[in-house]
Amino acid sequence: MVERSDRAPLLDWEEVPSAEKPEAEEEDGEEEKEKDPPASLGCSDAPGFGWSTGPGGGPKSVFCNDTDTGGPPPATSITTATADADADAEQHPSDATPEELESRMVKWEEKDQIVSVFVVTFNTRSGNMLEWCLPRDMDLDGVEFKAIASGSHRVSTDFIYFRKGSYFGLACFANMAVESVVERGARMKSVGILSPSYTLLYRYMSFLEHQVRLQLQAPGHYSPLEAFYEDKRALLPPSGDGVVTASPAHTWSTSLSHSMHPEMKITHPAGCMSQFTRFFGEQIMVMWKLALLRRRILIFSPPPVGVVCYRVYCCCCLANISIPGVGVAVPEFRPFFYVNVADISALENELAYVACTTEKIFEEKKDLYDVYVDNQNVKTYREGLKPLLRLSAADKDKYRRLTEQRQMLLYSQEVNGESISSEEDLFILFFLEQNNRIFQTLSEVAGSPDPTLTQESVRAMGLDPHGDRLFLLHLLEIYGYDTLLLSDQLCCS
Repeated sequence: MVERSDRAPLLDWEEVPSAEKPEAEEEDGEEEKEKDPPASLGCSDAPGFGWSTGPGGGPKSVFCNDTDTGGPPPATSITTATADADADAEQHPSDATPEELESRMVKWEEKDQIVSVFVVTFNTRSGNMLEWCLPRDMDLDGVEFKAIASGSHRVSTDFIYFRKGSYFGLACFANMAVESVVERGARMKSVGILSPSYTLLYRYMSFLEHQVRLQLQAPGHYSPLEAFYEDKRALLPPSGDGVVTASPAHTWSTSLSHSMHPEMKITHPAGCMSQFTRFFGEQIMVMWKLALLRRRILIFSPPPVGVVCYRVYCCCCLANISIPGVGVAVPEFRPFFYVNVADISALENELAYVACTTEKIFEEKKDLYDVYVDNQNVKTYREGLKPLLRLSAADKDKYRRLTEQRQMLLYSQEVNGESISSEEDLFILFFLEQNNRIFQTLSEVAGSPDPTLTQESVRAMGLDPHGDRLFLLHLLEIYGYDTLLLSDQLCCS
């Protein structure tokens, strides 16, 4: 069921709670919600903020961490400014403080931004088909192959994040057995939405899951979807070009780091990063380097797709940097999420991306990616990148420290019963601090009278002077540290 305030009026697209549900069961349900928050694609509980629905359906500021108990927001919460102040600030964006800019960005993000809602079905004669959509004139060409991934007939349910042009989408798929010769014993549908930002799509996961079940049981019943769209639809820009950007460009300040992704503002999927780290083991250090170098990473996996979309998201989290000004000239490292053969032309033009697919044919398209990940097997056909797939001594040491920190955290939680920190905090902040450490050291050396990287300065970054030399050379080139010199001590291993 879509999350809402108890005092908020029910909307036409929301489910009506069952009156027969016992009180004890409701209490158990609340406890389960606390233990297992809804899956989302946003970010960690690292410093940031998000939006949730407050009493009466209005927004309230939420500080994203595990200590949030619904009490008053902390001192760092940002209050909304007046409309007049906003209008004046928009006319004179350079006069606004970083706090005002960030406040306006948050207020923009709180608005519902659903630009389309649709239903996709599988037809035994025609294959995947767009069955219904709003608005009617929306360009949804190819969305039928994103909302129902190749190979989905093997699973009963799934969810899929994807990109469609300048928009991000979330679709929930379901497969139901039916006694129908025409449908060959199975009915498959997917209900999805499009938005300019993927960080808020998780809010509607439960609604989409319910609606796809409804479409399977009662095909053609679109009134809840129509009401949902009317309630949540975004207003397109007055230019009429139909493009909604991820956030108003003039509200960004150069003091806000380009490399701190929007997902650092919103709660991440529960257990997402810890599962990602355990899945790849030591190889996560290889994934971290490739993400920081902004390589094109393609992850292959058969359905279900949802868990692999989370791996795409986690890859992006590995490359977060919170030092203002660092990475401004570097290609943006955005997730593509699920892709299929129809996305080949789009991927050809991408300089840096992370994506996943269920179509094995992509492995043969070696010009589309730099790194191909099949299960835990990370490989590349680029000769210059192959040495980066080998773990250095510093990589193994970092992974050992990460594992030890996790074990200490789990022990603390077991002894104390609960902890203000979570595994997700630990993993996200571990890589964020590692990245900051590297670029802080580079900036200090670049600003010194002798801009030469020595073994000591490389170790200060947490890198191996010999085993990470090639990684460091790539890093200096990509992030524009052209004036730095390498000491003769940093010879090849």
